[in-house]
Amino acid sequence: MSLESPVPGHDPVTHDLEFELNGSPERHRVPTSATVLDVLRNACGKQGVRASCERSVCGACTVLVNDFPVAACSTFAFDVEGARVETVEGLARRDGTLSAQQQAFRECGGFQCGFCTSGMLMLTTGLLRQDPQPDRDRIREWISSNTCRCTGYEMILESVERAAELSAAEQQERASE
Repeated sequence: MSLESPVPGHDPVTHDLEFELNGSPERHRVPTSATVLDVLRNACGKQGVRASCERSVCGACTVLVNDFPVAACSTFAFDVEGARVETVEGLARRDGTLSAQQQAFRECGGFQCGFCTSGMLMLTTGLLRQDPQPDRDRIREWISSNTCRCTGYEMILESVERAAELSAAEQQERASE
């Protein structure tokens, strides 16, 4: 699927884009001005990547690119050429069960309206890959790039701590098998 030019009658300069999305290969012809957000939502149908401020301020559009959190709204699509991109839709396990991060947010009530949740889950995933046992200050630092207007952040902090516990338990279980 190609993205259409937002200007009727205008033929934008386009390029072919190839990347891995949640473990599957993707190939699209996109305008050079397209952002990762444009491609993920409009060409790939990933509606869990939220469009909100579109200025890298709120964090609702956070995705992982090669395990690093990025604001999809301000990252050009050509920047993910050949990269591994992960969205919230890719967090659940193949059998459909929730990931440790999703389970923790569910258990601890780390969401209210849910608008920031996909970005928070991706930040949590990125953090735990880099630091499996973060302290509260490190968690605060990481989630500070995502605005939540409902929870007051305490339940989110608890959710990230719980996700670290669940992830550690899963790793121990895999190691003992």
